[in-house]
Amino acid sequence: MRNGDSRLPSLKNRVAREAALLLYTAQEKEYKQAKERATENLGARILPSNLAVARELDAIAEELEGASRHERLVQMRKEALKIMQILDDFTPRLVGSVWRGAINKNSDIDIVAFASTPNAVLASLQESSFSIVKTEWLSVTKAGRKEASFHIYVALPSGNEAEVVVRSVEKMNLYEKCEIYGDRVTGLNGSQLVKVLKEDPLARFVP
Repeated sequence: MRNGDSRLPSLKNRVAREAALLLYTAQEKEYKQAKERATENLGARILPSNLAVARELDAIAEELEGASRHERLVQMRKEALKIMQILDDFTPRLVGSVWRGAINKNSDIDIVAFASTPNAVLASLQESSFSIVKTEWLSVTKAGRKEASFHIYVALPSGNEAEVVVRSVEKMNLYEKCEIYGDRVTGLNGSQLVKVLKEDPLARFVP
């Protein structure tokens, strides 16, 4: 076979696949570390984009999980809706891989809620008999500024997990840029999720 044959995956694509495998097998949790380790494993110096890794991760999940992946996506979206209905006063939005429709075996349900006090959101979940695994404050640095958010981890009867991130009310109309796909993280509100489950429960929201 000739060198440079177009049928051969490029080195960048191989690194993306390796990084995706590291994420899928939970050897790494973050894209940055997965990409760096993948370059070391393959003796490469080139880093693929987060989007390239995400597409490989999506392909791996489809190859290995098949129909069960689709069934679990619908289940997780229904579970997300139940949580969002409980948190309706806090303008919840479904984000993350369950919103995207690109889940894998490691995925959890990611919901953002907005409140002046995180304890109000926590109390609503506790009053509805959800099993709270833990809560914590986490800080991230964005545009040179530290931002703190309150995280509530919920264990569901199905074995799935949900993470509810509580942000201040002032951030309700702010939409972040996705570090993986490069688009705006709009997510789905409750009524939008109801429509998706009714009309196209496997709908995908990826660029």
